[in-house]
Amino acid sequence: MTMKKFLFVSVACIAFLVFDGRQKHTVRNAWSQEQANLRHVPLADPFILYHDNKYYAYGTSNPNGIVVYTSDDLKYWTKEPSPALHKDNSYADRHFWAPEVYRINGKFYMYYSADEHICAATGDSPLGPFKQDVHEPMMSDKAIDNSLFIDDDGRAYLFFVRFTDGNAIWVAELEDDLKTVKTETLHLCAHVSQDWENVMARVNEGPFVVKHRGIYYMTYSANHYQSQDYGIGVATAGNIMGRWEKYASNPVLRKPAGLFGTGHHCLFKDKNGEWRVAFHAHKSHNAIHPREMYITTMKFVRNQDTGEDILSISPDYQTPYIKP
Repeated sequence: MTMKKFLFVSVACIAFLVFDGRQKHTVRNAWSQEQANLRHVPLADPFILYHDNKYYAYGTSNPNGIVVYTSDDLKYWTKEPSPALHKDNSYADRHFWAPEVYRINGKFYMYYSADEHICAATGDSPLGPFKQDVHEPMMSDKAIDNSLFIDDDGRAYLFFVRFTDGNAIWVAELEDDLKTVKTETLHLCAHVSQDWENVMARVNEGPFVVKHRGIYYMTYSANHYQSQDYGIGVATAGNIMGRWEKYASNPVLRKPAGLFGTGHHCLFKDKNGEWRVAFHAHKSHNAIHPREMYITTMKFVRNQDTGEDILSISPDYQTPYIKP
């Protein structure tokens, strides 16, 4: 190769590298700018329902009722124009917290808290409108954070939080209408009993129960929601009305990279049948509100020594955004 050709090729290569570098830098900057312009989903106490190839997200966010967001991929979400439940169709007119929605026998049931009482409403669509048949709570006692569990035999149970010994988790069986609590079956499941749960206030709340290989797994949140140490623990039981044993290794999720106040969550399966966890975190290190939704994965890991399956939540989370 002649010196002229060598110089020409060298200059061309340098020019290409500079252009390529600028192009990659521009792409990275464009993506960073896009991320900066995207808004997080402002839902606390999130619950995600997967129905007919679409995801529906509900949570604590609106003083006038329960809003709903929809998504096709769990990453980008659209806020629906009408609320899933409006206060005019509810027992109370304030403090709408921690909703969950289930499809049962062709009907959609929403369980939620209103003015610190647990309530049930029904609708024909996951978008609502959900309405209470009778504007009364499910129990006269104050309670929050209700979560439905239907066992293999078809019996329905409601887990919720009562203000006994701080915030404690209770369970009761439901009547066949799925709206009436059998108060004679009330059973205490969990209260503050581990050191990590005692950073701020006496709080065990936000229960969610699944059954795996004959064992009941309860995930729950501990510490005051305003605490940066709000986190998720796990307890198990062989009998739903029996003794619940907490993991010695709790918490299973607390302050993953960059997040604070991580808790009050739900477990759900995505369109591929994989377990996911939706939870909320504080707005930032310095601000609690508005709390925002995040999503991660969950799996059962076999302990080779004991043969037990351990519920494990990944700290590698995904940030959902409001669709631009």
